[in-house]
Amino acid sequence: MIDAHCHLEQSEFDADLDKMIEDCKAAGIKALVTCCAHPKDFEKSLRILERFQGYVFLCAGLHPEFISEIKESEKDEYLERIKNENEKISAIGEIGLDYFWCPEKDKQAAQRELFAEMLEFAHELRKPVVIHIRGARGFPDEAFSDAFKILEDAGNHALLHLFGARRFVQRALENDFYISIGPSIATSKDVKKIARDFPLEKIALETDSPWFGGKDKEGRALRGTPLNIKIAAAEIAQIKKLSFDDVWAACGRNAAEFFKLKI
Repeated sequence: MIDAHCHLEQSEFDADLDKMIEDCKAAGIKALVTCCAHPKDFEKSLRILERFQGYVFLCAGLHPEFISEIKESEKDEYLERIKNENEKISAIGEIGLDYFWCPEKDKQAAQRELFAEMLEFAHELRKPVVIHIRGARGFPDEAFSDAFKILEDAGNHALLHLFGARRFVQRALENDFYISIGPSIATSKDVKKIARDFPLEKIALETDSPWFGGKDKEGRALRGTPLNIKIAAAEIAQIKKLSFDDVWAACGRNAAEFFKLKI
């Protein structure tokens, strides 16, 4: 199994990252894909990559939520740094559209412009892309419609991170996209139905940790770590009437194939 999307550079992991990595290995997790989504985190992410070489793999991109706080010169410098470290990068991401905190139409347009630019950048580096899409309150489909159109025009090899839009399942399948599912499947009816309808060979598992820790059987909140990937695997196994081991192995293979990981 591989956690296809976590954020090891976040301060929540600073105190016990080594132990957490050892716990992941002991739990049978074969690799972690950490996603750097802000220029300020890139150097730290590279240090983590070097420290756990062969076990931790790196995506680098620019989360749409951060577009307003980054100057054009900072963005250009960041992309140049990514380009210079291209051999160490497994994918460009997370990138995409997030209208949840951004109701202003001009800011949404700026996100779309950046998204198209990042997709072109990924083509230039010959990398797959990890996509973040979140809709606005009351208008959840708009961001997905916009993002899918941009993706379809660009033609990138894409994984839809924490995919939860049931109405776009068929369109995702038509575009041969991968999706990743996290521990939220335990409490989300929509994600359960997506897992039911999506072919196993196109599903990877993720935690987005340190966020979205999920809950234990007693309903207590869990710390967000890659160890929680087992929650998602168990739910998918139950939904698809497969063994836990079969789902564990298949979703790991899918992530390794998408990111072209050598593990």
